[in-house]
Amino acid sequence: MEPKIQLDPMTETALRSLHDIAVPPPVSWLPQTWGWAALAALLAIAVLAVFLVWLRRYRRNAYRREALRLLDGIEADIRNPERREKGVHELSELLKRTALAAWPRSDVAALTGRAWLKRMDSRGTDDALTRLLDDLEYHDGAAIAALPPDSANELMLDSRRWIRRHHVSA
Repeated sequence: MEPKIQLDPMTETALRSLHDIAVPPPVSWLPQTWGWAALAALLAIAVLAVFLVWLRRYRRNAYRREALRLLDGIEADIRNPERREKGVHELSELLKRTALAAWPRSDVAALTGRAWLKRMDSRGTDDALTRLLDDLEYHDGAAIAALPPDSANELMLDSRRWIRRHHVSA
C-alpha cells in the first residue's frame, strides 16, 4: 500500500478546476467550393474519354487478335514436315485475309505477285515472309517439306510480327 500523498491546498484547487480539452468538430470531406466539383467532373470526363479511346482501339484490332489465334493453329502445321505444305498455304490465306480486314477490298483483293509483295513491303514485312509471299507457296510439297526447321520458326515470327505491327492509316 502506498501512502497517500498530501497536496497543498492551492494545488488541489487548481486540479479541481481543470476541464477536458475542447476538441474542434471533425473536418468535412465534402468539397466546400464549386471548383472541386468541377475538377471531379473534368476528371470523370477525362477517364471516360480514355476508356472510350481504348475501347475503340480494342474493337478496331479485333481482326489482329483473331488472326493471331488462327496463326497459333497454323504454326503446328508448319512445324510438322508432313503438314508443312498445308500450313504454308493456310498462312498465305491468313495473311491475305488479315490484309483484307485492314484495308479496303478494292485495294487488296486483286493484288498478286510483285504487286502483293510491294504492298506488304510497304507495310513492314520481313525477309522470310517476303520469300513466302514471293514463291514458296507455289512450290511443290517436297520442296516445302525440305525447308530447315529454323526457317519455319523465322516464318512464324515474321508473320506474327507483321500481324501485330502493320500500320493501318485511319
